[in-house]
Amino acid sequence: MGAQFASRTAARSNVRPGFHPFDGIEPDLDREIDLEQIEALERSGQPEGPGASQPRRGARPAPFAEPQLRRPPEHGRGATINPASRFDRQETNAFDDGWETLAAEFADLAPLRTTMLRDSSRTAISWNKSPDIGFDRAVNPYRGCEHGCVYCYARPSHAYLGYSPGVDFESKLLYKPDVASLLEKELRKPGYTARPLALGSNTDPYQPIERTLKLTREVLEVMDRFSHPVTIVTKSAGVLRDIDILQELASRNLVRVYISLTTLDAPLARKMEPRAATPYRRLQALTELSQAGIPTGVLAAPMIPGLNDAELERILEAAHKAGARQAGYVLLRLPHELKQIFEDWLHTNVPERARHVLQLIRETRGGGLNDANFGKRFIGTGVYADLLARRFAVAARQFALHERDDLDCTQFRAPSTQHGFAETQMSLF
Repeated sequence: MGAQFASRTAARSNVRPGFHPFDGIEPDLDREIDLEQIEALERSGQPEGPGASQPRRGARPAPFAEPQLRRPPEHGRGATINPASRFDRQETNAFDDGWETLAAEFADLAPLRTTMLRDSSRTAISWNKSPDIGFDRAVNPYRGCEHGCVYCYARPSHAYLGYSPGVDFESKLLYKPDVASLLEKELRKPGYTARPLALGSNTDPYQPIERTLKLTREVLEVMDRFSHPVTIVTKSAGVLRDIDILQELASRNLVRVYISLTTLDAPLARKMEPRAATPYRRLQALTELSQAGIPTGVLAAPMIPGLNDAELERILEAAHKAGARQAGYVLLRLPHELKQIFEDWLHTNVPERARHVLQLIRETRGGGLNDANFGKRFIGTGVYADLLARRFAVAARQFALHERDDLDCTQFRAPSTQHGFAETQMSLF
């Protein structure tokens, strides 16, 4: 009997049941992920998580150090692998002992489908005190993102839910059906002070499932009723669906919409971000939003040395012509499992450039593939990173992408409830 995977389920995912990120603690789906905790682990010098210095029990290499086999990359998915969560105590790897039964098992697998899971979070707003980020609060209606951007810095957060940051991140999605009502409850708390709220700071608020669930639109409706300032970051032209609400917010200086544009090369975009809108469609969205009177900006992110960074000036010029007023950029970050995921993607999709790209990344990250220190995470260090920063500054001035008008926080008001005093009282609890 040839050695092979025990089941198709095992071949499809490295996630095991009974996930325990920390000893004695089950994953908490009743609260928003603590981004500060994630950042603290990233900066701690233990990128593989608690206990990573010890070998994982049960993990063993393939016999004779032969290459391990895995399911072929999925069409329409960004990640080429589905590595185990850094918190797992065991790791299962597939290998063929020479009977070629494993390859046949993979050949019979059905296409991987997207799974929707209900998120029972009891809060909507996530808070941060990071000096690198220009906002202190955010709302994410979804965890995981079907766009499948292989470079996404949010991938490692899926490990806190017991899933792989690889293919699981883009195929096992959690949605928050009560996000709007939870948000409204938090905005009504005594002493709440309004400041711009970021919509889509971790995963895209206009990913494909939003067309059906419309949770992002419900959040915007709350923002509108409360006259609360909001910023949006998206790769999707789906934002145009909500142009009516956005126009109303814009008329009161309460909204900015930023389109993330990684490359103008459509074939490269298809490989890096397979289910996001095409670069041309994103520029169209910028144009339509701008023509509707909605302030817009562009994020050239991430800039990947040796892969898309040569396009920086062309991206800013195209965004300027589309009506963008502001611009920003972020150097590629590879925290936690993202190192392995991105490196495998490079060798699979651009093998002739993989080694050069990884070397340039190390030059901008002090010799490693990531630097989690505040002040360096988004821009990097070294000659290559400094040159990129100067190029951005020159291009932003050239194309007048330096507008910095603040959103108006003084209009915030909690509207009266529909059911009078009783409901108002209950909202305090």
